[in-house]
Amino acid sequence: MVQAAALPRNEAGIETAVGILKQKFGDRMQTGQAIREQHGHTTTWIENQSPDAVVYPHSTEEVSEIVQTCAQHKVPVIAFGTGTSLEGHVNAPAGGISVDLMQMNKVLAVHASDLDCVVQPGVTREDLNTNLRDQGLFFPIDPGANASLGGMAATRASGTNAVRYGTMKDNVLSLEAVMPDGQIIRTGHRAKKSSAGYDLARLLIGAEGTLGIITEITLRLQGIPEAITSARCSFSTVDAACQAVMMTIQYGVPVARIELLDELSVRAANAYSGLSLPETPLLLLEFHGSDAGAAEQAETFGQIAEEFGGTDFAATSTTEERNKLWQARHDMYWASLQLRPGARGISTDVCVPISRLAECVTATREKAEDLDLLAPIVGHVGDGNFHTLLLIDMDNPDEVTKADGFVGWLNDLAISMDGTCTGEHGIGQGKRPYLVKELGSAVHFMAAIKQALDPDNIMNPGKILPGSEP
Repeated sequence: MVQAAALPRNEAGIETAVGILKQKFGDRMQTGQAIREQHGHTTTWIENQSPDAVVYPHSTEEVSEIVQTCAQHKVPVIAFGTGTSLEGHVNAPAGGISVDLMQMNKVLAVHASDLDCVVQPGVTREDLNTNLRDQGLFFPIDPGANASLGGMAATRASGTNAVRYGTMKDNVLSLEAVMPDGQIIRTGHRAKKSSAGYDLARLLIGAEGTLGIITEITLRLQGIPEAITSARCSFSTVDAACQAVMMTIQYGVPVARIELLDELSVRAANAYSGLSLPETPLLLLEFHGSDAGAAEQAETFGQIAEEFGGTDFAATSTTEERNKLWQARHDMYWASLQLRPGARGISTDVCVPISRLAECVTATREKAEDLDLLAPIVGHVGDGNFHTLLLIDMDNPDEVTKADGFVGWLNDLAISMDGTCTGEHGIGQGKRPYLVKELGSAVHFMAAIKQALDPDNIMNPGKILPGSEP
């Protein structure tokens, strides 16, 4: 594992807060080792740093009580959803209280005529879409994992549909949140736009729980399209596939999804999902609209792909066939692990301007090969974002060192291309060293906001900001 810095602990404050919260919450306050380890981070190579206790609130008011207690005794508070984040977001480097929000899982209201809904943070994206289906609506943000909507807001999540529907920041109308002193605030109402004051919702979205805990979310919804057409097309090289992506976007084709799988990923998908795709770089696409419109979009892409040597182009509107392809895409993490049984999968992501995408992906593949690292690549390439999954023997120190160096090199490369060290994974602990490289003096203003709102630094300390110790 990669070692994570431990921060100073407030032992007396933690002991007092745990005692108070145990008295208030009874069985909904847990201190067993297994539960605590589950609420430290486990989906990354960063070592697990467990909280001292886990509390399961049922309401915003209970979250406020927890935060007030922790604020009074200067004890860290870490919000927890499904635990699927990838950069150490829910670790507790200074100990403290993990606030597990998954029992706050109600869809509070659906306003179908206004295309919005109000949910608690523990509702998952799949549960929400199941709830909405009979009303002809859906929520489009799809990060792959069945993440909680509170966690998705806190990490500014994205996913396969972002090229058409945007990311969480584009689909949240307003928030309710508990601030570091325990006060409950609302950042707005259900109006589709507002010019009233600072945009506090956008400040909290992507703050990774370092400024407050999100307890209610008003979301923008979409109507389920009349028709959905999926397509796939193989290419001789990753560069050719990326060039086809750039041309598709520049041509103005309103693609809903456009995903890249390199040849390693296609090989893994074939073996794991029972497919028989050509084992060369592949684009998976989806088009939304009327029957005629979706079919026309697919046809236009097919013509573009042909210019770049695309082969084996196929389009389908059959639900079963579409679902099989997209399920294979969503299963890529598990499929890739089969390429090297026993290896640990370490996922990292970057995002670059689409004009630099082909160059960045090609350089990434060449670097991994030079280091003799097995590293399949997949990406939401319609917006320049791609993921590299390093398959690492964690018992081999030389290999871990090479992988760590590769991740740093890739982050630096993306920043040098006027991109970002993370398109959707977030900063957490893992990418803190690269934030100043990317944003420079802007980080000082972020730190000033953090200091003003959370002077005792109890909200998820040790995340995002370099040097954010209590």
